[in-house]
Amino acid sequence: MHAELPLSDSIEFGFITGFEDGLSIRAKAGLAMEHGYDSVWVGDHVVCPVPMLDSFQQLAQLAALTDGVTLGTAVYILPLRHPVHAAKQASSLDHLSEGRFIFGVGLGGDFPEEWAACEVPLKERGARMTASLPLIRTLMRGKPTQGEGRFHHFPQTQLTPAAHRAGGPPIWIGGFVPAALKRVAHSAEGWIGYMKTPTEYTSSLALIAKEARDCGREFEAFGSAHLLSIRLGNTREEALKAARQDVGYAMAEEMGIASPDHVALGAPADVAERIEAYRKAGVRHFIIETLGSEERPEQLARFAEEVRPLL
Repeated sequence: MHAELPLSDSIEFGFITGFEDGLSIRAKAGLAMEHGYDSVWVGDHVVCPVPMLDSFQQLAQLAALTDGVTLGTAVYILPLRHPVHAAKQASSLDHLSEGRFIFGVGLGGDFPEEWAACEVPLKERGARMTASLPLIRTLMRGKPTQGEGRFHHFPQTQLTPAAHRAGGPPIWIGGFVPAALKRVAHSAEGWIGYMKTPTEYTSSLALIAKEARDCGREFEAFGSAHLLSIRLGNTREEALKAARQDVGYAMAEEMGIASPDHVALGAPADVAERIEAYRKAGVRHFIIETLGSEERPEQLARFAEEVRPLL
């Protein structure tokens, strides 16, 4: 138990992909299986300044190429999509992966042109997210669902088959502002943190726990994940220099330049020490984002071989 939330006793490690980085889906699946990663996650955008593949199509292929590896979206931009369409994709993927899917969702908003292209007002994304979550949950469970709210007006609809798991795949919400944390307490089974120091992460868990208590919600289990950018080098200075030169994965360059306190940089012992601080803060599922896209496979291999044994 941590911050009044029922957290797992074990620690899991996964890595995030999603951008077109020259690695085939087969190679990414091989990295996960060969090096014992617990999960593979993909980012999500419809319109993005850098090449990016569709999240669900990637995960469908990964489901076929992996065994025992959890698959997740970190995060699927839910307000851009109609809830019936999103629920159909999520429940189908839960079947294809035989219950290995975690549906990580979030608001997005980084690229206004993306919202214009999808004809969804950017200023409505929070309200649309709140409205979509209960609809998606009942749709994934195969229950008759009707859209009668401000944004969605569809007749009673039942998706078949329902998701592989009776309750549907767990929904984890990504975000770091108080509104997102409160939404976790009301509507999700887990939280995907981002750009938080260990101290900030603990405070955020406490906020989620308080909001859940105030609204009368109790969790049977709670997924506490964190998207953590890392860069391994011989020294912290060498790793920081490489991170600052990164032009790869979502916001990694900005994080490497502007927010070194939110990343794990340096020799294996330095990175392990930082991860241990996050574990003490309450993180139970680490989603690794490597800084330095041109050396991504090597960084993931080094993390598995040189950092995990130290933990």
